[in-house]
Amino acid sequence: MKYSFVVNPLSGSKDKKHIVEDITKNFPDCEILYTKYAGHASELAAGTESDVVVAVGGDGTVNEVARGLLGTEKILGIIPCGSGDGLALHLGMSRNHKKAIQQIKNAKIARMDHGTMNGRPFFCTAGVGFDAKIGMEFSKSGSRGLATYVRLSARNWFNYQPEHYKICLDGQPAWEGRAVLVTVGNANQWGNNAKICGEASLMDGLFDITIVKPFHTSMFPSLLVRLVRGNEKGCSKILTLRGRSVSIERDADGPAHFDGEPLQEGKLINMEMRASSLNVLIP
Repeated sequence: MKYSFVVNPLSGSKDKKHIVEDITKNFPDCEILYTKYAGHASELAAGTESDVVVAVGGDGTVNEVARGLLGTEKILGIIPCGSGDGLALHLGMSRNHKKAIQQIKNAKIARMDHGTMNGRPFFCTAGVGFDAKIGMEFSKSGSRGLATYVRLSARNWFNYQPEHYKICLDGQPAWEGRAVLVTVGNANQWGNNAKICGEASLMDGLFDITIVKPFHTSMFPSLLVRLVRGNEKGCSKILTLRGRSVSIERDADGPAHFDGEPLQEGKLINMEMRASSLNVLIP
């Protein structure tokens, strides 16, 4: 098989020079493609004639490469080197690039699902609420990494007002109320192994939805531990749902996120599952 590696030189904090050197040592006949602007990775992935297209970057790069492969039989691979790397970690890819390269060499091929949010493809998670607000601020921050995310969360928490949501699953009303956040998972996590949708599968044709209801600040540590570990069951402040289509209605326009990328969205957000839509390499 022929391999192409789509490298985002700006993602994360790792120097890609040494990663590319190790890639070419292990795949001497591969094609190395560098992204130059937003959306370029999708164009490169769609345009290459390679059988396997490996995203070398973070969640945003993975999303762009995967979008470029939809509707083809090309195979997605990932060498994670971003701030969160949610889809890669769900798949079991190492964040050590040398180990990830060996995983790519010895991987097997599986068929995974993807979702759409108001028509935009996503492959890991999407949602609204507090995490979307922090994601928007994180994108404007001058620094990256988990420490920045934690700092922004702490600074914004005490002034945050949970929004009112109406949620429908598969065309039927499922829940209504105020929530701190609503996360819709194709994969099981935001990134950094924070498993917000702990039981999500990439291959079951279903979304896993996690709703975090308003809670007192004193509960923050215990709830955070539950969410990071994917242990949502048995907590009165966490509701989990499952379905093939999700409609989220809120009172006002505001931030949303998909695959780590924040954006402004309207009052109504529709998500649809696309089952078994993409070939992917897994360890």
